[in-house]
Order: sequence, then structure tokens, then C-alpha cells
Amino acid sequence: MFHLLDKERTIAGPGFNRWLVPPAALAIHLCIGMAYGFSVFWLPLSKSLGVSQGLTEAIKCPPDVGFFGQLFTTTCDWQISTLGWMYTLFFVFLGGAAAIWGGWLERAGPRKAGVVSAFCWCGGILFSALGIYLHQFWMMILGSGVIGGIGLGLGYISPVSTLIKWFPDRRGMATGMAIMGFGGGAMIGSPLAAMLMKNFADSTSVGVAQTFVVMALGYFVYMMAGAFGYRIPASDWKPAGWTPPVAQTNNVMITKRSVNVKKVWGIPQFWLVWMVLCMNVSAGIGVIGMASPMLQEVFAGSLIGVQQTFTELDKAQLTAIAGVAAGFTALLSLFNIGGRFFWASLSDKLGRKVTYAVFFILGALMYYSVPSSAQSGSLALFVGAFCIILSMYGGGFATIPAYLADLFGTQMVGAIHGRLLTAWATAGILGPVVVNYMRDYQLSLGLPRAQVYNQTMYILTGMLVVGLICNLLIRPLADKWFMTDAELAEEKKLAHEKALSSVVTGPGGNEHTSSFTVFLAWALVGIPLAWGVYKTALSATKLF
Repeated sequence: MFHLLDKERTIAGPGFNRWLVPPAALAIHLCIGMAYGFSVFWLPLSKSLGVSQGLTEAIKCPPDVGFFGQLFTTTCDWQISTLGWMYTLFFVFLGGAAAIWGGWLERAGPRKAGVVSAFCWCGGILFSALGIYLHQFWMMILGSGVIGGIGLGLGYISPVSTLIKWFPDRRGMATGMAIMGFGGGAMIGSPLAAMLMKNFADSTSVGVAQTFVVMALGYFVYMMAGAFGYRIPASDWKPAGWTPPVAQTNNVMITKRSVNVKKVWGIPQFWLVWMVLCMNVSAGIGVIGMASPMLQEVFAGSLIGVQQTFTELDKAQLTAIAGVAAGFTALLSLFNIGGRFFWASLSDKLGRKVTYAVFFILGALMYYSVPSSAQSGSLALFVGAFCIILSMYGGGFATIPAYLADLFGTQMVGAIHGRLLTAWATAGILGPVVVNYMRDYQLSLGLPRAQVYNQTMYILTGMLVVGLICNLLIRPLADKWFMTDAELAEEKKLAHEKALSSVVTGPGGNEHTSSFTVFLAWALVGIPLAWGVYKTALSATKLF
């Protein structure tokens, strides 16, 4: 049975349709992308013990019970700030796992990595469900944060190298399709979780543990289907009738050779790309976390036609503007997911370096314009700026694998991408810290709430300028960094690569894929994604 996971068993024969690979990648990314939507559980979990004892509110912990006390306590409810550490650990362990096991993935193949990812992500959620039942937060940290985070890392990078090799003619578009799924995972998972919690909740349960179990089992089926749907091309495969265009052949930013992942820590260009991703993500991820309160505090009563500041609003009015802000957050989610496909596909035409230059220049202008649009009371300009910013935030994630393939070659691009994701883990701490602490600092100075984000926008503008400089400094690699022909041959041997002539196929010697099979594969991922987009679009209408 375990031989089904061997990389040699996943090499596609003649006639295999490469358009079956993106839905396999989407099946995994749509599941692990729920990491973005875990905040839907925080409020119910923060009062789970109180509800279990027949109360309508949380049992607050005494002042002497700090974070470590909440890890083991069974007598009081967890604070939302404590629960948020699960979200932080997701991305810390995602980056760490991708960096540590990226090289193993290249040799073991995407199918084995996808299966391990499914067991870690879904098994971690099941372990967390037990932690909720026993009211042990350390089990949730270990289950979802650590084990689940490792599953996130392996699942996230599992299709990157494979898709780039299947689509040498459309690198950006191919990776954009898969990574679009990670952005769309919360669009499906968040409303689904809300529906499940509402169904399971009763007078003594908030329904989160049951929801975890159902979602984990459903995700496991989808992720295993995705993992077994992965196929890799033979070493000498290329799209029918395709030859590298002259422009690409002569483009010095697109190499035909490959770098060994073991060398990348010492390559200056790697660290420049690392900074490019870190600055782009830091600026965007900080805004994502504060989008709702930012809109409410800046525009306050004007969101519902009342000329009052945020502190002057009553409880009913605050509830009303919170609903409008939820629409704003939903709209940003749509631009986040759409930008992943749009910008990554556009990068195939513009080139990766030019695309990132657009991100940084246009993004800096958008951030710089925010204080002015806020001061003038122009909601349309304010919302429009952040929609463009979030589209480029998502586009940066989707474009970076193709950028790496251009610079470092395709042989070990998945492993190199894994190392680069440590920039995401860093940005996941840096961005929110800048936005949150600058807000608190501005409030401590006595500034009105409508102005507390102005300095933050200028700092984020500066981050994008740093990213632009790093991007402009990126040059083609020197010959010394690339593998020799002998080293490349050895790496291909270790990666179990085979030519088409030596691929073992069925009795007919062909692997013809029917159009119905391709349609069915896309329907299985497209229908849930379309439902998630529809639910999110409904929420976005609250803004208008």
C-alpha cells in the first residue's frame, strides 16, 4: 500500500492531461487555507466553559492566571488574546516546516507530502477538538498550532515545484491558481464553521468541538483526494507544440540551470527576494488584522449617516457600523483571492521583477493616500486603496514561486520556496506588531481615533520602499551558484526522475485523460469555492 506514495508511482505517462494537477493542488490549499478563518472560533471558545455550566457568559480567570496558567486551567475560560496564539503559531510553523522539509519534499514527491500534510492538519484539528472537550488549551496549541502548522507548511509547498514543471509556459498562472486556494480556504471554511456551530450549539455547548471533528474529517477526504491526484511530469516532458519563446530564452532573469537548496542561505539574491516578500507581506498582513476596527474608528458614524465620532456612538450604532466593517473585511478577502490569480498570471507577461516593482510603487502610493482620503471623508477612495493593496498582497504570494523558478531554476524550487517562507513567518509577527503597537502609542498621545492610523500608513509606505529597493537590486546569479551537470544528474537520480520512455504505464502504454474527468475534478473544487465567494460577496454588500 505504501508504494502508492512512492514518487516513481506518480510520474505521468503520455496522454495525461496537465489540467488535472491544479484542482488537486486546490483541494489541499482550500482545506489548509481555513487557517486564515480560525478567528471565527475565538468568541465561542472564549465562553465555552461558562456555557457548559449553564451560564450565558464566560467564567473569567483571576488576575493571577496568566498565559501559562491558561494552558492548563480547567476552572476558567480562555481569553481571546490567548486563543490568538494558535493563529500566530500556524504561520510560524508553516514557515519552519516548509524550510526544514522542503528538500525532503523534492525527493519524496508531492503525493507523499500531501498525505503527511493531511494527517498533520486534520489530525491536529481532531486533537484540538479533544482539547476543547477536556478544556486543555495546551492540547489545542499542540494540535492545531504545532502539528497543524507543520501540515500547513507541507501542504502549502507541496504543489509548487510540480505545477511549475507542468506549466513551463505559464509559471505564474499555475502557481497563482493553487495559492489562490489558500486565500479562498477561509471563504469556504468560515461560513461553513458558523453553520456547523449553530447546528451543534445547545444550552451546554458552543458547538466548536463537534465542528472541529466534522471539518477535520471532511478536510481529510478532500486532502487525500488532492494528494492522490498529484502527478509529476517525466523529466523530458513539455507541453505539446511548445518551445521556449526567443524572448524568454534571451531573458537573463530566467535561468535554464538550477541551484541546490543547500546553497541558498549564502546567495545574496535569495536574501533580497526574502526581503521583497517580507516587506510586501508585513505591510499587507498588518492591515488585514486591523481592517474592521480601522474602518470603524476612521469613519465612525458617517458609515450609517450619523455625524458622530467613534466614542460618541451608542451600543446600537456601534453594532450597526460593525456590520458595515464586516462587509469591508469581506470585500478585502475577495480582492485578496482575486489578486492571487490576476497578478500571478500578469507576471507571465510583465516579468516577475516588473510585477513586484508595480506592487511596491503602486502600493506605496495607496498607503500614502490613505490619511488624505480619511481626512477628506472619502469612503470610496479609502476602500479602493485597500482593495488594491490587498490584491497585491495576495498577488505577492502567488508570484513569488515563479520568481524563484526564474532565478534559481526549477529543479529544487519547491525546497527553495520552503526556505523563503521564513519571510512570511517573520512578517506575520512584524506587520501586526507595527500596526497594533503604533495604534496604541498614538492613542496614548491623546490623538483622535480617526487619526491614530496616519503614522502607521507612512511606516508601511516606508516598508514598501525598502522592498522596492531590494527588488531593484536583484540580478541574475553568478555561475558559481548553479549545479554542475554532474551534480544536477545526481540530484535528478535522488529525486527519482524518469524520462517518458522509461515511465511504466497501463497496458495500452498511454494515460489518456477524458474531458469528463477534468471537468469533474474542477467541479469538485470549483463549486465549494464559488459558494465561498458567493457568501463572502453577500457579506461585502453590507458595505454599500
